[in-house]
Amino acid sequence: MQTFPTAKIRNVALVGHGGSGKTTLAEALLFTAGAIPRMGRVEDGATVCDFDPEEARRRLSVSLSVAPFEFDGHKINLIDTPGYADFVTDVAAALRVADLAVFVVSAVEGVEVQTEVTWRMAEAIGIPRIIFVNKLDRERASFERTLDQLKTAFGAGVAPLELPIGAEAEYRGVVDLLSDTAETYANGSPRGLEGAVPDDMAAVEHSVHDALVEGIVVADDDLMERYLADDPIDPSELGHALATGIDAGTVFPVLCGSATKLIGIDRLARFIVEEGPEPHVAGDDEQTALFVFKTIVDPYVGRVNLFKVLQGALMADATLVNGRTMHDERLHQITTMRGNVQEPATELHAGDIGAVAKLADTTTGDVIAVRGTDIAVAPFAIPEPLLSVAIQPKSKTDDDKLATALHRLVDEDPSLHVVRNAETHQTLLAGMGETHVSISIEKLARKFGVEVDTEAVKVPYRETILGTAEAEGKIKKQTGGHGQFAIAWLRVEPLERGAGFEFVDRIVGGVIPRNYIPAVEKGVHETTEHGGVFGYPVVDVRVTVFDGKHHPVDSSEMAFKSAAAHGFKDAMEKAEPILLEPVSELVVTVPEAFQGDVMGDLNAKRGRIHGTSAVGNGEMEIVAAVPTSEILRYTIDLRSMTSGRGRFTATHSHYDPVPMHLVEHVRV
Repeated sequence: MQTFPTAKIRNVALVGHGGSGKTTLAEALLFTAGAIPRMGRVEDGATVCDFDPEEARRRLSVSLSVAPFEFDGHKINLIDTPGYADFVTDVAAALRVADLAVFVVSAVEGVEVQTEVTWRMAEAIGIPRIIFVNKLDRERASFERTLDQLKTAFGAGVAPLELPIGAEAEYRGVVDLLSDTAETYANGSPRGLEGAVPDDMAAVEHSVHDALVEGIVVADDDLMERYLADDPIDPSELGHALATGIDAGTVFPVLCGSATKLIGIDRLARFIVEEGPEPHVAGDDEQTALFVFKTIVDPYVGRVNLFKVLQGALMADATLVNGRTMHDERLHQITTMRGNVQEPATELHAGDIGAVAKLADTTTGDVIAVRGTDIAVAPFAIPEPLLSVAIQPKSKTDDDKLATALHRLVDEDPSLHVVRNAETHQTLLAGMGETHVSISIEKLARKFGVEVDTEAVKVPYRETILGTAEAEGKIKKQTGGHGQFAIAWLRVEPLERGAGFEFVDRIVGGVIPRNYIPAVEKGVHETTEHGGVFGYPVVDVRVTVFDGKHHPVDSSEMAFKSAAAHGFKDAMEKAEPILLEPVSELVVTVPEAFQGDVMGDLNAKRGRIHGTSAVGNGEMEIVAAVPTSEILRYTIDLRSMTSGRGRFTATHSHYDPVPMHLVEHVRV
């Protein structure tokens, strides 16, 4: 692929709900532009953008994919994104480097939840947006119904630029509202045939045309004056004003078509070239700087970093410095990627997207630039994982390779977290949902040759006491030689919640020699960590050693350590032991219509509602304290209750006593 200047580059992210046809649309755009000889089908696992085996098997995109192509003298870097909620991090990455978001909406299903979620993301960062209504050839497809939903969901800025000709199986073309012309498509041709607006659509087209023109010129004083004076306005002038509105994020044009029948695809590509914004960059004359927005880990090639040129021009064999590590990185070979196929490149200008393999220590979110370049880049937000599973290697061989494989997995997908819980002795793999975690485990086996078993996540319960008690810890053994003798009297008392553990020495008169006191403390402390009456770590307890006995020959550190452990356990049993469970502060944001259901569910989970408040856009925020054991799979519950429209954060708050009727269910 030839080198393109910044003004001739368009970076476009295809976003929207899963199943709306984004990957098929990408395939149609590539075919229409002549970049591929034939269109592959998602159903067959044979598309450019869904090249991962998990994507082919599940028939859904699980990661972003870049597919550049040339059209009308421009380079369009197409970024196909997942539409499933579990993979929202890749959507955020795509929006971070795209200059235009094309929201793909099915004319059958209409505006779906992940389209709304992604719209909020795009709105928050101010990226220009257009909408492509897809699948107009399908049964039950309705452009009018979908357009109404779009206006309701996204406001008055939604402006149709096209109307469909025909419906469902008879869908055959589009009417261009700016030029008052029509284009029809026949026999699978990717290029439309221009003609007059059909007579039966003329009245509707005229009405919608006038409304569209009025919506465009309202932001341009000169055009508005001419419009009110009934002066003719050329379509090219309207197109220029429309492009300004798109770039400003005030107008959201709606185009329509069918990716499978190749209707309107050429018009979408032409619209991106003519009205879409060129990259917002400092320019080619600045010092070279790149932003890494995606890392792919290949078991054979190694790490491949996808990047956008923020400024300057990148040449092959350049040496840049990583702003995070401050280490030099030699870019031996730069490429462009179309799906998983790399094509060598000699030069990439500001705004372009490329790839580089085998950098030493560069990963997603890093900026690499000419040393001394002062450039600040706001990273895209990586959401906290919502669902954890415990994993353990299936074999010794898997165990030896697990740590390295997990590191490479997280390197590729920063929304995954791996944590070793010291209390429960479990390795936890946390992701955005069941599908995300399941696919990640499949990747461990397929890409890195590591197989793991999964098990339920253990809750880190603890125990404490409500009362005060004393007990004698005694070790007395005689086996022919030196025996084992130690007596330690211990008193246990409760401390306030969160105080931890306290050891007090009240020995007088040398009944326990000073050199054995540390052994007593160690015996007690190790017992608190390994489990008290219920088998869980003991917290918020003061232990006082106040009396004891020793033998000049048979006493030892080991004897006093064992005696202290016995005495502590006996005292705990007498001191009204209770089990404590972790409690999380849960902040749930849901559409107001779901508020009652969510609050009812939280009450059923033993939650305590702390408050509710309106947060705008018809949404409510619910703050509650809920036992952690009740929300281990809350992401699944919330999606089910709210049709995927709810979201939440959970952070550890404190520990509370477990109700007595539940204690037996969680005793070790």
